[in-house]
Formats: sequence, C-alpha cells, structure tokens
Amino acid sequence: MPNRHERFTVLYNTYQARVYGYAAGRAGHQLAEEVVSETFLVAWRRLDDIPDQVQLQWLFRVARNILRDNFRQAARRESLEAELRTWITEAVADVGEHATERLTVLRALATLSDDDKEILTLTTWHGLSTAEAAQVLGCTRAAFFVRLHRARRRLRSAIDAADTATSRKPVTVPGRGPR
Repeated sequence: MPNRHERFTVLYNTYQARVYGYAAGRAGHQLAEEVVSETFLVAWRRLDDIPDQVQLQWLFRVARNILRDNFRQAARRESLEAELRTWITEAVADVGEHATERLTVLRALATLSDDDKEILTLTTWHGLSTAEAAQVLGCTRAAFFVRLHRARRRLRSAIDAADTATSRKPVTVPGRGPR
C-alpha cells in the first residue's frame, strides 16, 4: 500500500489538469490556480476520506464548494464573461466551416446562468457521465437529468434567439432607406 505522500502525488498528477479545467470553466483562468491549490490542500488534509472509486467527482465537489464559499458571485461572473469573450474572439478568428455555429453556441452559452453553464459543461466539456455529474452537484441522477433537460432547453432558446437576431436584415424600400 502506498504511503500518504505517494497516494497524494498520484492523485494530484492524475486529476490536477481536470480540476483546473473545471475551475477555469466556472471562474476563469485567473482564479483557477487558486481553486486548484485550495482543492488539493483539502484533499491532502482529508486524503483518507476520498473514496477510491469517485476521486474525480470528490475533487470536483470540493472545487465547487470552494468556488461557492470563497469567491463572490460577481467576481466569478466577471472572470467567466471575460473568458467567454476570449473564446468568442477566438471563434471569430476560426476559419473552419463550423466557426459560425461555434460562435453562436458560445454567445448563447454566455447568456445562461452559472448553474446552467455548469450543468451543460460537466457532461459536455469535462466528460463526466450523468451519474458522476450528479455526484458533483450533490443531487440524484433523476434530478440531474431534469436540470440538464431544462438547461439544454434554455440553451436551445438562446441559440434560436441568436439565429433569429442575426438573420434579420433591414428591408430597403427605394427612396425611403431601411425599414
């Protein structure tokens, strides 16, 4: 059986990047390092409490609690919006055939609440199963499915609204200008 230091080193090396990605997605890159540090400090202190089968979910849950407890919602929102603006800027620069769709989705995602963004990104960007994501949020799988369904519906509405807004072109009447 590995000693405490070796077990922590393996835990850190295995999950640090994923915890960073989770934190960056929730609070932006500026605060992500601090969240990762605090998460692994808690992990070190409670190493014997971490279940082997759900280590990543346990770490995500600690990171989630740190975000909620230590950072004011306004600071997180400003940082996240700055990060999304960066992604949108990068999406505009994309030359791929899906750049327009990506830009639309990112803009729609930026209009959603923090909770909806988290629900959608846990399974889509962070690759968690619905059961794992439910553990991170501290709810049942059924409750997670309901939240996911609602978040997807709100995202679809935001995408449809963005598509409608960008497809509107002014009608020009000769001699009168745009209408």
